[in-house]
Amino acid sequence: MRVFSHTCSNTEIVCALDCASMLVGVDADSDYPPEVVAALPKTGRDLDLDIDAVLALMPDLVLTSLTVPGHEQVVGALHAAGLRVLVCDPCSLADVYTNIVDIAAALGVPARGHALVAQMEAAMPDVATSGARPKVLVEWWPKPVIAPARQSWVTDMIQRAGGSNPWGEVDAKSLPMEHADAGAAAPDVIVMSWCGVKEANYRSEVVRGREGWATVPAVAHERVHAISEAYLGRPGPRLVEGYKRLREYILAAAD
Repeated sequence: MRVFSHTCSNTEIVCALDCASMLVGVDADSDYPPEVVAALPKTGRDLDLDIDAVLALMPDLVLTSLTVPGHEQVVGALHAAGLRVLVCDPCSLADVYTNIVDIAAALGVPARGHALVAQMEAAMPDVATSGARPKVLVEWWPKPVIAPARQSWVTDMIQRAGGSNPWGEVDAKSLPMEHADAGAAAPDVIVMSWCGVKEANYRSEVVRGREGWATVPAVAHERVHAISEAYLGRPGPRLVEGYKRLREYILAAAD
């Protein structure tokens, strides 16, 4: 089978299913595993996907998603081009697992999908807590602060790791807010996971220097951390690494 993958998470799922040999091309943002994607044709980013270039690769299946605003246009164009398309649109961690199973089935390796989900489940246990759960602010963006809400696998991961998301009951995928409103939630842990920014370029002073934030518990107790968007923002197998880091920081805050 010839597979084109549009979005990093789908590329990583295909490779985790040991189906990398099926890939004939990927989007320009797919960067993992590097030894796989380096040699593959890349046909544009996100909303700038070159449909004609995808067609030229003659894929039997295109894997795409609705995780980026505006992807609906790309999905429509892929369908209009007559391509067979599998669209992922996960909100919860359970949805991520369903997508993995669906992709594995489409690739003809259903057992591998169930095995990968079982591995991820075992690696991300639901931690029992006896006291108050530390409040965790994950920042998708620093200005305005954008945090995951109820319709986010990250909210599920925070809960599993022993914490709580102050905005976990807001019925949305994410929530933009003013600095004052984010600080008023008094998060015990702040995680920078800024979209489109390399982890090496995250700057905690951007968070610590906000007006009135010196008394925010996470700032006062020096619990401002960085976790690459690759480990939290991509709904695929590397969420396990994001969970491990969340668990480490939440456990330290609970001590």
